[in-house]
Amino acid sequence: MSLTANGRLTPRQRLTRGLAYTAVGPVDITRGVVGLGAHSAQVGAANLLRRYREGRLARDLAGAQQTLTQELAAAGEVVSGLPAALQHARRSRRRSKRPWVLAGVVTAVVLAAGAVAFSVVRRSSRNEPSPRPPSVDVQPKP
Repeated sequence: MSLTANGRLTPRQRLTRGLAYTAVGPVDITRGVVGLGAHSAQVGAANLLRRYREGRLARDLAGAQQTLTQELAAAGEVVSGLPAALQHARRSRRRSKRPWVLAGVVTAVVLAAGAVAFSVVRRSSRNEPSPRPPSVDVQPKP
C-alpha cells in the first residue's frame, strides 16, 4: 500500500498497515480501530441529525404555508381598502395650507424677537468712556 499524496493515512489504511507491520502494529491497530469507531459514530450522528431536520423541516414548511396564506388574505384586505384610504388622504391634503401659514408666522415672530434681543445686547455691551486719563500715550511719537 502506498501513502496518500498529502502523507496522512485514513483509518482503514492505518488498520491495514498495522496488521501488515509488526513493529508499529499495536499502535496503528489501536489508532485504526479508534478512527473507524469515531468515523462510524460521526456518520451515525449525521444521519440522525439529517432525519431530525427532515421531520422538523416538514413541520416548518406546513407552518410557513399556513402563515403565508394568512398574510396573503391580510394583503388582499389591505388592497381592497386602498381606494378608500387614497380618497381620505386626498381630502386631508386639501386642508394642509393652514399649518404652513402658522409656521411662517411663528418664524417671523422668532426672527423679530431675535433682532430685538441682539440690538439690546449690543447696546449694553458698548464700553463707556472712563473718567480717568489713559495710562499710555495715545499719540505715537514721531
